[in-house]
Amino acid sequence: MLRKMMRGKIHRATITQCDPDYVGSVTIDADLLRAADIRPNEAVLVLDIDNAARFETYVIRGEAGSGVIGINGAAAKLVEPGHKVIIVCFGYLDSGCVDDHASRIVLVDGHNRVTERLNYSSLIDEPVSVH
Repeated sequence: MLRKMMRGKIHRATITQCDPDYVGSVTIDADLLRAADIRPNEAVLVLDIDNAARFETYVIRGEAGSGVIGINGAAAKLVEPGHKVIIVCFGYLDSGCVDDHASRIVLVDGHNRVTERLNYSSLIDEPVSVH
């Protein structure tokens, strides 16, 4: 059996631009992609903390160090620059691999710079860390 598991997450990123005329996707600073182990063209779920909008799109690599989180295409009508978002990617793991899996979580500041890196174990009996 395959299980859909969170692989990576960028937590509380700030939207820097919206462009409804662009050909779709979310542009993300390459430094954040590396830190969260998210790849260009990978599907992600974007969750807007300010208005509860949720949408799925794919990633375009933004310039490293730019802090860009750009929502493009039709999804740009769902959010606004300055909104905080959570960006999550998932992967399918064979049940036998789940115990060895840990998600990479990246916390960022108001300029989309990494402030903390976390690993969330998928073990049921692992101690829980609370933030």
